[in-house]
Amino acid sequence: MAIDGLIILDPAGRPIIQSSYTTYPAAYPLLHIEALNNALAKAPREGSVDPVIYVEELSCSSACCHVEVGGMRFVATISGDADPLIAFAFLDAFVEILQDYFGIVSVATLKDNFDIVYQLLEETLDSSGHPLTTSPNALSDIVLSPSLISKLLASVSPATPGVPSARQGGSFGSNGASGAFSSPIPWRKAGVRHNHNEILFDVVEEMRGIVGKNGTTLVSNVFGKIESNAKLSGTPDLTLTFANPNVIMECAFHPCVRLQKWTHDNTLSFVPPEGRFILADYQYRPPQSALISNVPIPLSLKANMDMGEFGGTFALTLTSRLIKVMENLELKFYLGEDATSAQCTLSSAGSSVGSVGSADGSWSFNSRTKTLRWEILNMRSSGSWILRGSWTSKIKAPRPAHAFQIRFEIPSYSFSSLKVDRLSLSSETYKMYKGVRMRSKGSIEWRW
Repeated sequence: MAIDGLIILDPAGRPIIQSSYTTYPAAYPLLHIEALNNALAKAPREGSVDPVIYVEELSCSSACCHVEVGGMRFVATISGDADPLIAFAFLDAFVEILQDYFGIVSVATLKDNFDIVYQLLEETLDSSGHPLTTSPNALSDIVLSPSLISKLLASVSPATPGVPSARQGGSFGSNGASGAFSSPIPWRKAGVRHNHNEILFDVVEEMRGIVGKNGTTLVSNVFGKIESNAKLSGTPDLTLTFANPNVIMECAFHPCVRLQKWTHDNTLSFVPPEGRFILADYQYRPPQSALISNVPIPLSLKANMDMGEFGGTFALTLTSRLIKVMENLELKFYLGEDATSAQCTLSSAGSSVGSVGSADGSWSFNSRTKTLRWEILNMRSSGSWILRGSWTSKIKAPRPAHAFQIRFEIPSYSFSSLKVDRLSLSSETYKMYKGVRMRSKGSIEWRW
């Protein structure tokens, strides 16, 4: 019931870093790498590879769970009756740790900070394959960040007379040993001080839905999370109340939240970690929660498709149902593995805007992934956006996907209308700045 190890592959499928795998044969990680690379090579299109790949070459049941980050593949190998969800949860946590340490996770970043990445891997996953320390605040006391290492090396020079080095038992070594786990609260550092105290909350909600051929919503759900960024001195004890807590359900909280307080009166009482963290995850409960209650889709799509020999034609009309402006709307249409080219024209509110694109939108065809992409940077509440075009195929009976993939963003908007009523501070005497903002996004599969 544990994770065998972790492997990070570059975009070419070659390993950058991996766990030691001391209790496994030398070929064990190589077989998993080969199985994943073969699956990626045989995939008909980008993103169609199963997230869990079974490795048949081994006598025991084994599989690799993988996610893509910055063009790289993070692979967690499992065997026996281990739950793949544990592997994916660990991969997500490890990627968040790398982002907290380095900001941008890329091949160059991992290679330049190889020693730090390996230390993080050793501290987050023990020799038995169980996740160990995944709290960024606890890890920062054990594994120094690149910026802090540079400052220490610049300030402590062994050649300077009278300045003790780390090998001589100076302050560098002693502070590192005594600082680890020195706080009585596992997720918060001890002795934190700020000149300006503030805590910011981002309520981020994502709609996931499927719309049938006749335009009927088959399923649509909204999942949200409360992202926080705390820069507070001392040990602040916060109490957060909502004006309408009944609109959320299936909540999952950060370990800092006192569950008994939430169960009793739907109030979040917690001592926050230092820096960025996710306070809570939840699902939106629609008002009419009888048997099946779908959240309304904020846009409509009308698709006129005409299939012919060696290609086809189409006319797509997008209309917003919101008063708010939708941003970065993207529609993807897979034209089939035998598609060769596509030609389109765009129009908005009845006026032509050209064959390539303008401020109202743009389109492109990727000959490698065989995908047509339509982008609209700002979709206003009034008017319609139309994409007309055709595509060609090498075979007589083309086989495009019978669904469009639509993604969008809505700034300063919340599907659930969750409102923060009050945030109070106890155990500290200073005044703090607090801010809350909303943003939403969506991922819709629209079938035709």
